[in-house]
Amino acid sequence: MSTQFSLSEAPARVLSDEAFRLIDRELAKYPADQKQSAVMSALRIAQRELGWVSPEAEAEVAAYLQMPPIAVHEVATFYNMYDLEPVGRFKLTVCTNLPCALRSGNHAAHYIQAKLGISFNETTDDGLFTLKEGECMGACGDSPVLLVNNHRMCSFMSNNRIDVLLDELRAEAAAQPGEGQHGRT
Repeated sequence: MSTQFSLSEAPARVLSDEAFRLIDRELAKYPADQKQSAVMSALRIAQRELGWVSPEAEAEVAAYLQMPPIAVHEVATFYNMYDLEPVGRFKLTVCTNLPCALRSGNHAAHYIQAKLGISFNETTDDGLFTLKEGECMGACGDSPVLLVNNHRMCSFMSNNRIDVLLDELRAEAAAQPGEGQHGRT
């Protein structure tokens, strides 16, 4: 797909050629005059590559989609799946919406906070875990639920299952040192 955005116009590029190829695949799903329809996908691609959505990434997405930068920023700030600050390798988002809260969602969140020594919107000192509070994940019957890096849903998260998950994620990090959240599924 041909775009009218010249990458040389950007002072310091933060997204790779591969990211732009992926964005082009998303753009192909929409009429040429409705590029803005791909903004959520473009932000997701940027976040997967960088680990978060930086102001520079927002600006590149805006230029590439021929949108006002504020319009991209509005999308990025409206949805809680976009991280506007760097996060740990594993972002744990616990649902604390009312149905989950009534089914031990808050207990799971407090347990994770105690286990990791962090509160919501904080990252462990080793950079492995960031804890976020999430809204409904559409799995109320499986509560307590949490998401790992926006892509892996974990259900029925008892204290024991949380311990197993944290151990698994630590082992994954030890087996693949240096790999961050970006580029992960």
